[in-house]
Amino acid sequence: MRLLAGFTEQIIRTSGARIKVAYAGHGEPVLLLHGYPQTMACWHEIAPKLAKHYTVVCADLRGYGGSSKPKGLPDHSNYAKRAMAQDMVEVMKKLGHHRFHLVGHDRGGRVAHRLAKDHGAYVQTLTVLDISPTLKMFESTDMRFATAYYHWFQMLQPPPIPERMLQGIVPFNILGMIGTAKPDLSAFSKAALREYVKAFSNPKAVHASCEDYRAAGTIDLEHDRKDKRHKLKIPLLALWGKRGVIHRLFNCLADWREVATNVRGKALNCGHFIPEEKPAETLREIRQFFAQHPITRR
Repeated sequence: MRLLAGFTEQIIRTSGARIKVAYAGHGEPVLLLHGYPQTMACWHEIAPKLAKHYTVVCADLRGYGGSSKPKGLPDHSNYAKRAMAQDMVEVMKKLGHHRFHLVGHDRGGRVAHRLAKDHGAYVQTLTVLDISPTLKMFESTDMRFATAYYHWFQMLQPPPIPERMLQGIVPFNILGMIGTAKPDLSAFSKAALREYVKAFSNPKAVHASCEDYRAAGTIDLEHDRKDKRHKLKIPLLALWGKRGVIHRLFNCLADWREVATNVRGKALNCGHFIPEEKPAETLREIRQFFAQHPITRR
């Protein structure tokens, strides 16, 4: 069973990767970016409903799902959020979309944040799900955060140790370990879980995801520090889970107001995986947000 029934699938070659996309619908374009350890399948409850009113594009990030998985460079620059964001701008341009709403969960939110910084002319609105800005989170690291998000520090270690440790356990253990003591898979469809297991059965996918985190703790921080003073001016919506680490350890709205001037948001009654734990509420919030900031011709 295809999780995104009615969507057209395509592989689009960018300057740095081959990106798998699925798209459907009509109206203002929306780009949905997934998190770790997932694929575009995480949007299966949201994307088809959103496509009734918008042109929806779902993409597998570089290194994930059906997209290409290049070997990481010594400086991890080919998994920098700048490079992953460049993929998505090129994808949207090739699909004919030069202004769009942008939604990212987890790692996809970090790619979306960088995309909005580097390519602001393309982004009408930015929605980030259950993250605070990367630089803020690393600079706020203490024992509580390091314990809750220990996978950040495990995965950014040099290869091949993290890759070897992660072989065969993703995604079940990983899905459960992010912000909770015990895995709770009740919110996930069996079909989606099969998709995640299939995706991470590929050793190249495990390596690529580690490179994503290695970049986050190195080159991404360099990029974030260089443009720290330049705040985003586009409308930004932040949603986060009341039962997640962000809610416990960070002030999500305050954190995003440090890097953007027009921020709103709220906590939802769920954990980290908002698109699958609370799809109806997520859909309602982002649709209201889009409606308040429609794309107008320039």
